[in-house]
Amino acid sequence: MSGARALSRRRALAVLGAAMGLPLLPERAASVPLWRWDGHALGAAASICLHHSDGGRARALITSCVAELRRLEAALSLYRADSEICRLNRDGHIQNPSGDMLATMRAAQTWSARTAGAFDPTVQPLWRLYADHFAREPHDSLGPDVKALAAARARVDWMSLDVSARRIAFARPGMAATLNGIAQGFITDRIVDRLREGGIESTLVDMGEAAAIGLRPDGRPWCAGVPDGRGAIAATFPLSDRAIATSAGFATRFEPSGRFHHLFDPATGACARHVAAVSVAAPNATAADALSTALFVTPTPVMPDLLRRAAQAGAVEAFIQLHDGPPLRVAASPEPSVHANPHSKGTEP
Repeated sequence: MSGARALSRRRALAVLGAAMGLPLLPERAASVPLWRWDGHALGAAASICLHHSDGGRARALITSCVAELRRLEAALSLYRADSEICRLNRDGHIQNPSGDMLATMRAAQTWSARTAGAFDPTVQPLWRLYADHFAREPHDSLGPDVKALAAARARVDWMSLDVSARRIAFARPGMAATLNGIAQGFITDRIVDRLREGGIESTLVDMGEAAAIGLRPDGRPWCAGVPDGRGAIAATFPLSDRAIATSAGFATRFEPSGRFHHLFDPATGACARHVAAVSVAAPNATAADALSTALFVTPTPVMPDLLRRAAQAGAVEAFIQLHDGPPLRVAASPEPSVHANPHSKGTEP
């Protein structure tokens, strides 16, 4: 997770759906024009690829989506000094939060609980520590000193974040939050909802995390590429009514070697180095966003268990790029419910 001084795009997801194969579509599909918007969301590159036969309707939908994006940024962006998240960090509390801020904070708390704190929106004090340290000493090989790290780590605790419709506040002084590990997914889901409401049945949305509606006009899934530890495309995921997110240390580095980056282990305050990159495909972008962050900071042996717990909210699949050796591909699905049968001594699925 990162703040307003991101050195490059926070997420490293290469969306290939708009480029792969479109010139080779059969004639019936090629007759459906592709309308594309490119811009930025929360400081990251963003795009909407929309197939629609009516250019006026397509432009109106994209305009509506961009307006929704800007409205959401007013609540969730660390890149806007007047946003709700910035006011929360400045004052330690906000009264009567907007519905968007409240929903995103509650989603963050939900994923913090599901991942036993591996996803933690209150790591912003760690970002400030590392960013300030390397601004002063850009080539330091040791990082912040032990005392400073301990002091910042003491201000990280998702359970000390009080969230209600009347007030969002930190329980301790010096705390701060970032929603950059979930807000891009949340915004992506909102844009997808708006397009579905507008009758769109085929599109690819990338608001820092990617989500597909339906299939491409030629009947094939959309395709998203995921990076290896250096940023090259390592594999592709087919997407249809699903989302994908990637977390990788190389995406935002504090210093040239890349040993110190924006993905912090909340338990230690250190920059996580278990793996090179993690991509997660999930039913929605909010889940994929939070879960990719949580998995990246989780030791590799624990990852399958975390993924199984997360799958109770829907089937998920992770592509885990190790520093050495072949990547791991792990999938998990919800466990079938078991209900008591009053007419039997056992149970039935």
